[in-house]
Formats: sequence, C-alpha cells, structure tokens
Amino acid sequence: QVQLQESGGGLVQPGGSLRLSCAASGLTFSPRSMGWFRQVSGKGREWLAHVLWTTGTSVYADVVQGRFVISRDNAKNTMDLQMNSLKSDDTGVYFCAAASGGFVDLRFSRAYGYWGQGTQVTVSS
Repeated sequence: QVQLQESGGGLVQPGGSLRLSCAASGLTFSPRSMGWFRQVSGKGREWLAHVLWTTGTSVYADVVQGRFVISRDNAKNTMDLQMNSLKSDDTGVYFCAAASGGFVDLRFSRAYGYWGQGTQVTVSS
C-alpha cells in the first residue's frame, strides 16, 4: 500500500523560506512523476510543480517559478520542495502526490493516484 507523508510545514514570515519533504513508502513501482499541489480553503487543488521520477526533469507553475525548487531522491523515495521568497498568497495546505503512469497532463490532479494528508503552510507577519 503506497503511503505519502508530508513534513516541514509551519508559520513563516513573508520573504522567508521553508522546505517541505514528502516520504513515500510501499512503492513497488517507479512513479511516472511526483508533484506538489496547494489548496486554499474553498478552492480546488492548485498544481505547483512536478518532477519526472526517472529523469529528474522538473516543471513549475508560473506562480512559483523562480521561487520554489522541487527535487527528488530516487534511492530514498523522497521528494522535497524548497520554497523561497514566500508571500502571503502562498498560504495553504500543501499536498504531495504520486502518479504511477498514464498520459494525463501532470498539471492536473487527476493524473495522480496517490496523495499525502497535507501540511499547512502559513505565511504571515
């Protein structure tokens, strides 16, 4: 049974940095990709970034391009999201997700079959 667990959320001031981690257990396959999404109360999950598991190629949403860096460690089955220059608009619950395969655009949540429980990030002074 695949389980994803996020960690590293918390309260940070605007302009600050935070690093999120996602640990995957129970993986019996090599994911097509893993990604990070964000959800604000009352809204759907917003794609932020994903990394192709085999090649390490990363793709970012415009809203985080240049501020966030996604990385993965194949050997440890972990994925991180380094978040810099945080803004109040970055506040939300952050989810990591894994896509086992398929051809759905990885910017859409339906591409991912496995999700973590989420970790709260609050950017406030």
